[in-house]
Amino acid sequence: MRELRGNRRTDKLHWNEMDRKQREAAAFTVASLEGFHVVAVGAPVPLKRQERARAACLTSLVDELYGYEVRTLVLESRGRTLDKKDERVVRPFQAQHNDDRFTLRHEPGGNEPLLWAADIVAGAVRAKQDGESRYCDILHDNLYDVTVFVR
Repeated sequence: MRELRGNRRTDKLHWNEMDRKQREAAAFTVASLEGFHVVAVGAPVPLKRQERARAACLTSLVDELYGYEVRTLVLESRGRTLDKKDERVVRPFQAQHNDDRFTLRHEPGGNEPLLWAADIVAGAVRAKQDGESRYCDILHDNLYDVTVFVR
């Protein structure tokens, strides 16, 4: 994953900073990773409801991950206050399943290159929503897309 960063002087990779060729290479790299990628995408997302949309997507994502018996979810840290909001979304699942084995961990984006894979997958799904399906086509066998309708 680190080689995808190229000559950029940044601690992490950003889909929005890549050109078409770089995005394609990134999609192929992610497709070559073991396992599959579950993505929950909220639509539509009014600007004033970003946090509500994130909570709805995170709820759907955690529900899916429980079904696959995933034990750890690593999210990119957005700072202590916003990370706590994510934790409040996950807590009811732990209580409902009487299961504290499922953990949520936040990491700075530059510390965990696999977080870049999440950004790439989300970018590919967003591109497909905008009419550019080439990246999702590359990820197709490794992608499970959950659409979340946000109010």
